[in-house]
Amino acid sequence: MIRVLLVDDEAMVRAGVRSILDGDPRIDVVAEASDGREGVDLTLSYRPDVVIVDIRMPVMNGLDAAAEIRRAAPGTGVIILTTFGEEEYVVRALSGGADGFLLKTGDPRELLLGVRAVAEGGAFLSPNVARRILNGLEHGRSMGQLHAREQVGELTDREREVLALLGAGLSNGEISRRLYLVEGTVKGHVSTILKRLGLRNRVEAAVMAHDAGLKPGSGDGFD
Repeated sequence: MIRVLLVDDEAMVRAGVRSILDGDPRIDVVAEASDGREGVDLTLSYRPDVVIVDIRMPVMNGLDAAAEIRRAAPGTGVIILTTFGEEEYVVRALSGGADGFLLKTGDPRELLLGVRAVAEGGAFLSPNVARRILNGLEHGRSMGQLHAREQVGELTDREREVLALLGAGLSNGEISRRLYLVEGTVKGHVSTILKRLGLRNRVEAAVMAHDAGLKPGSGDGFD
């Protein structure tokens, strides 16, 4: 069962999100909060698998709440759910440690997919947001690609394999099955990769894999 905490200052929005999540028997909404500060407190009380946070809220906004949740409860995944899809919000959210970014105007199925992916240790971006980010990455990518390849070149062959699969959006469980590894071993590789590359989360790792041209199953991993 995936335990979820909802954090949004609009009661009707929380009701709508809960209704969608209640449609999946594998998801249990354990609590709701109406501001970011309360969301942090309830995260520490309930220790949910995933926290869904709005950006614009009183007392503490969602971006600050997401960053504090990641510091206080690193085992809890954080998804930003908002009406705002500007790159500034996405970058700030992911830099603060969020594992997912979804738009309230998106398909309800994206919410379910995002919760499942983040609960399994993966990352998830609304397709519209992901497309916008990747388009932005195309500008000035040459130096970024060179730097990424140099950094990734310092990893072991196995670490590059894992990073390539992170870039493909696979969760720890999916990577363990693909590489015939124990899931705990995969988690260890992911932690090592993040530390060696100076990355904060799996989303940044996926961007690094993209910049470096890593592809699953291509020998040394490079495109």
